[in-house]
Amino acid sequence: MTFCRTLKCLLLSSTIALAPVAHAAGITVHDARNRDIAVTDVARTVSIGGAITEIIYALGLENRLVGIDTTSLYPAAALHDKPNVGYMRQISAEGVLGLNPTLILAIQGSGPRETMDILETAKVPLVLVPDTFSEDGLIEKIRLVGHAMGVDARAACLSAAVGTDLAQLRTLRAKVTKPVRVMFVMSLQNGRALVAGHKTAADEIIRLAGAANAIDEFDGYKIIGDEAIAAARPDVALSIERGKDSLSADAIFAHPGFALTPVAANKSFITMDGLYLLGFGPRTAAAARDLSVKLYPSLVGPGAAFTSALSAANCRQ
Repeated sequence: MTFCRTLKCLLLSSTIALAPVAHAAGITVHDARNRDIAVTDVARTVSIGGAITEIIYALGLENRLVGIDTTSLYPAAALHDKPNVGYMRQISAEGVLGLNPTLILAIQGSGPRETMDILETAKVPLVLVPDTFSEDGLIEKIRLVGHAMGVDARAACLSAAVGTDLAQLRTLRAKVTKPVRVMFVMSLQNGRALVAGHKTAADEIIRLAGAANAIDEFDGYKIIGDEAIAAARPDVALSIERGKDSLSADAIFAHPGFALTPVAANKSFITMDGLYLLGFGPRTAAAARDLSVKLYPSLVGPGAAFTSALSAANCRQ
């Protein structure tokens, strides 16, 4: 089939009734917009959001994926095998609709707004998946994606495995007696740090690891100056690996603000894979555990074993 080359044609083609698949008949999904979305066909699903793609693979449904976004870095086969529709916050409507999808699963915050409006107009079921940064939010994300794809039993299996991992993490976290103060630094912009406050994935993963967010004055991400960094007195600076754009330990330690804190004094800088650390997908408990033992080396040893239930669970059939 030759794809239409104009948005008008794409919108028209996306409304053509396709043969429904039995495994999705009669499904209704209550999504992040507080709307009930009817899903009748999941044979050609586009996933926008790394956590959604990871869940779909964990459920053994990758054969139903016809497109993913650039944040879908795990498993590695996703970016290698599936067409890419771009970055989740800069999605092109033409790129998505050109794949002739029967279902679009997009993480909350996907955009731009104009693109999301066009996708809704196209009459393709668009399910906006809540991105709540909490243990309950993670479990609900798995259940919602599984329900939308018509595999509630598999989603229950995966949720149970993730729940087991989170329980192991709580046991490990209980051994922390003095939480360290962690500052998550997304980037340094003209010498000023872009850091994470409350209601962010970084804030929650720090808490899950048994630490405290050194930033306690605001929600979301904000650029702060040297005085604010020094006043926050972080013990550890945390960031994500971003290829050539990654922050270096030397840059942090030499920064005038961090130079006045225990971060520089103790040479305490941690970087981790971005999707693993902040994606809030099935591996989140394992990521929090890995961060925890980096923050608290004394936790490594008897009683600190963490064996992910994901490796033993068979939720793909």
